[in-house]
Amino acid sequence: MESLPQTHASELRMSQIARLAKGGRWRVEAMRSYSTDVLLWFTRGQGRITVAGVTSGYGAHNAIFIPAGTMHGFEASALVFGTAVFIPKSNDLSFPKEPVHLRLRDSGPQNEVTGILENLQRELEGDRPERSSAMHHHTGLLSVWLQRQLLLSDLEDKAPSAGQRLAVRFAGMIETHYTEGMTVAEYAEALGVTPTHLTRVCNKACGRPAHMLLNDRVLFEARRRLVETKEPIQKVAEDLGFRSAAYFTRAFQHHIGSTPSRWRKEN
Repeated sequence: MESLPQTHASELRMSQIARLAKGGRWRVEAMRSYSTDVLLWFTRGQGRITVAGVTSGYGAHNAIFIPAGTMHGFEASALVFGTAVFIPKSNDLSFPKEPVHLRLRDSGPQNEVTGILENLQRELEGDRPERSSAMHHHTGLLSVWLQRQLLLSDLEDKAPSAGQRLAVRFAGMIETHYTEGMTVAEYAEALGVTPTHLTRVCNKACGRPAHMLLNDRVLFEARRRLVETKEPIQKVAEDLGFRSAAYFTRAFQHHIGSTPSRWRKEN
């Protein structure tokens, strides 16, 4: 999983969505996961987001909750604005166990979540007494708001199809095993389907074949470690399941258009 930059994974963190792409849009668009729950509150712009192998569109006043360890990525153009909240698992609050995508048309719920996030941001930036307690309770209000919207909203999304359920299982397996060098054929065998069927399902669920989802996750981690650590390239290759540093270099250059060493220097 991706480590949270400039913070400890046990601390609540907030960021403007535009800042998440600092250092390159690959940081938000490539498949990755966090060790914390994430709430994305989009206030302007639109794009596509893939969560657990299923792609959908998002727009202004969309709230998307992504549980810890869930593979995801989303388009983040210069016209997209909003807030990301990284919620540590140690908070003991009742957040959903599955991804949630809410499209809020009424101003009431929009204003409520905006107010909660503004209060959280104020506490994060301040140093008033009982700051930690206040942050915990504001985060609790956020969990109540989210659960309330789930109960009150007539969700547009229908029950997932068999294909979408398979894509979700595949995405979950990638997140667990992407460092082991498994091929799409090996994933398909573990899921009890053929590679052709798995690719067909992924194309329908997220517009990408199975091997692209897998490569995207592996190469995100490769780029992250090249930028954020000083580990030798050979160790990065070994840890991500490549047979050799040379094979890793060829694959990296084929997909990214740069050698690992040049990528590290330029980023």
